[in-house]
Amino acid sequence: MSEPEFRSGFVCFVGRPNTGKSTLTNALVGSKIAITSSRPQTTRHTIRGIVHREKSQLILVDTPGLHRPRTLLGQRLNDLVQDTYSEVDVICLCIPADERIGPGDRWIVKQVRQIAPKTQIVGIVTKIDKVGRDAVGKQLLEVSKLLGPDAEIVPVSATSGEQVELLVDVLSAQMEPGPAFYPDGELTDEPEEVLMAELIREAALEGLGDELPHSLA
Repeated sequence: MSEPEFRSGFVCFVGRPNTGKSTLTNALVGSKIAITSSRPQTTRHTIRGIVHREKSQLILVDTPGLHRPRTLLGQRLNDLVQDTYSEVDVICLCIPADERIGPGDRWIVKQVRQIAPKTQIVGIVTKIDKVGRDAVGKQLLEVSKLLGPDAEIVPVSATSGEQVELLVDVLSAQMEPGPAFYPDGELTDEPEEVLMAELIREAALEGLGDELPHSLA
């Protein structure tokens, strides 16, 4: 029996702001490479996290939350997201288990399908540690209605690690056979100076008051 082929490819997380995309990136990579905050639009640029497994390598592109832009900054963040869509192998739509699906989620799915009609979409129900099993099951059904009956949907908790490995397996299976893009042990292509600056910004966002401007970056 022949060995399974090595698979590799690029994955993009999309979703409304604060749906757990950065936390999930960190959980999959196994190290903190993306800052997290309760404030929307914390992620300002795409971050490539690298997930190494014995038979696969996933390069995670974490984007700012896609939203209807009200400002020039919002429009530029959206442009960044949309450029990313057309360059990845799989797009993961993140929807929290503890929030109802709304017009924002439907708008994102519509945008994704318009920009990258041939790209595979995987649904991820995040934050399943915050609700009971019945609520998770109900949300899985709702996401299935949103994406269609053939879509893969995986419930996960990035905080507790529940089902994170299952998500890695599901995403790896979607990839074409191909070589590793990065050497083993490399977790991100961000320079150390950028990571340090981001971690300082994260601490400032959490530790300072409401008047703190986003120009902190």
